[in-house]
Amino acid sequence: MLSVTNLTLRRGGEILIQDVSFTVNQGRKVGLIGPNGAGKTSLFQLIIGALDADQGNLLFPSATRIAYLRQEVPATPELAVDYVLGGDQAYSDLQQTIADAERDGRFEEIADLHEAMAAIDGYSARARAEQLLVGLGFGQQEFDVPLAGFSGGWRIRLNLARTLMSPSDLLLLDEPTNHLDLDAIIWLSDWIRKYQGTLILISHDREFIDETVDGIAYLHHQRIELFNGNYTQFERV
Repeated sequence: MLSVTNLTLRRGGEILIQDVSFTVNQGRKVGLIGPNGAGKTSLFQLIIGALDADQGNLLFPSATRIAYLRQEVPATPELAVDYVLGGDQAYSDLQQTIADAERDGRFEEIADLHEAMAAIDGYSARARAEQLLVGLGFGQQEFDVPLAGFSGGWRIRLNLARTLMSPSDLLLLDEPTNHLDLDAIIWLSDWIRKYQGTLILISHDREFIDETVDGIAYLHHQRIELFNGNYTQFERV
């Protein structure tokens, strides 16, 4: 799924990762741990293409769908449920195409468009978005509240819901339990265990890591070492 070969990454003249090679196989759930400032988030930025490696290669199949939890959410008038639905880009694009076809009277296209919507399970999209919202602690009365009506912490929860809504083969979660209460953390742990793709997780919550990963990537002294098992098992090595 993800192959790193002889990778070196610098930020601001400082070497964060030097001559590192490792592979994360399809379906693995890996906790990325290490000291603050070691380069964990920078590695995520490299994977999503926001940074370039100074040396080496980072490869994954070209069709890989990547979902990445961002930490900033704008305070806009967009409704909460619509923001979450926007995580499924194929659904959003097709929904807009259908609306445009109906507005323009292109009725000969509409049947085919609805078939395409059914093929991507688009008609259950709102229900799935609402389930994510409920799991992360939102009440039904908040589904149609604008983003600007939520505090920063609750907007981060909305961003997490949007990320989970995005169809993905590789899911990158950077401190997803920040701003979550215990019920939401338990729900998220269960969601991750059922997730069928590959996961790389950054978290300082050791219990959460224990509940969700089957491998540890330890970033320290500019190197990355991979270990099988969860955090508790890693500590025993």
